[in-house]
Amino acid sequence: MEVLESCAMNEKTWLEDTQPIHRQDETLPTQPHNVPAAPPEQRRRGCLPRGLVLLAALVGLVFFSSSLVGRLNVLILGIDRTPEGTVVGRSDSMILTTIIPVRGYIGMLSIPRDLWVSIPGVGENRINTAHFFAEAARAGSGPAAAAAAVSLNFGVDVNYYVRFQFQSFQEIIDALGGIPLKLEQPSGGLPSGDYVLDGEAALAFVRYRAGSDDFFRMEHGQDFIRAFLGRALSPASWPRLPLVAAAVFKGVDTNLPIWTWPAFAWTLLVSGPGGIDARVISRDMVQGFTTPDGAQVLAPNWIQINPILLEMFGQ
Repeated sequence: MEVLESCAMNEKTWLEDTQPIHRQDETLPTQPHNVPAAPPEQRRRGCLPRGLVLLAALVGLVFFSSSLVGRLNVLILGIDRTPEGTVVGRSDSMILTTIIPVRGYIGMLSIPRDLWVSIPGVGENRINTAHFFAEAARAGSGPAAAAAAVSLNFGVDVNYYVRFQFQSFQEIIDALGGIPLKLEQPSGGLPSGDYVLDGEAALAFVRYRAGSDDFFRMEHGQDFIRAFLGRALSPASWPRLPLVAAAVFKGVDTNLPIWTWPAFAWTLLVSGPGGIDARVISRDMVQGFTTPDGAQVLAPNWIQINPILLEMFGQ
């Protein structure tokens, strides 16, 4: 505030000092038209344009946030259809994400829904049930329970989550005006070709499993994430960002502190959609088996999974 007042006073002083002083009875001299006035000898000093000040403040905030963050491990949860007015459902999608702003690194590891693991307070079960059991017992506890299950079994500290439901997913896609998607080969129930998927079509694409399995679904889900981020980062979509922000605030639940958001945005801009290290726990990292209750599930092969965790998460 003091800087702005100083700038205003300097401007006032400059105007007063550079104006000619005339007596009341003195006839003002005339000046020919189209002759530019002589440049003033005095110029304002020490005052930066406000736009430059705001830009510098924004850059400072981003770098300050990035220096504080270090590394963020975030569990992204897409929740299956739930009874109206609740979030009591299984996690249809689970993506363990790590963000390192100082390196411009974003890593995303998709976890199969049917992975058979130990769930705190529940016992052995599918990993996607952790959210369901906790949310059914106490509303709002599902994301933390899912993060705890991932932390216990994968050995990765997960303190943050992002949770959304199908309806929210569709609204965000529609707010962006659809997602352009180029398929070099058939995927997600669509033949090869160029598409612009609205919210309903995008949801069908990422959930498609007919004639395939969860591993194919995770792979084309990763393709969709890249396409989504590419659309969000495109200048052509920026006028729609207020609509997207409204849909996000309405339908996405997260415990990420607001001061980490600039660091996340900066890392995403630096890496770009093509720079994201997107991987899946693949078929050779699990072993299918049938539980005594007749459920078809997947036992993790930690000998195959642990090198990926070490490379991506430093664990």
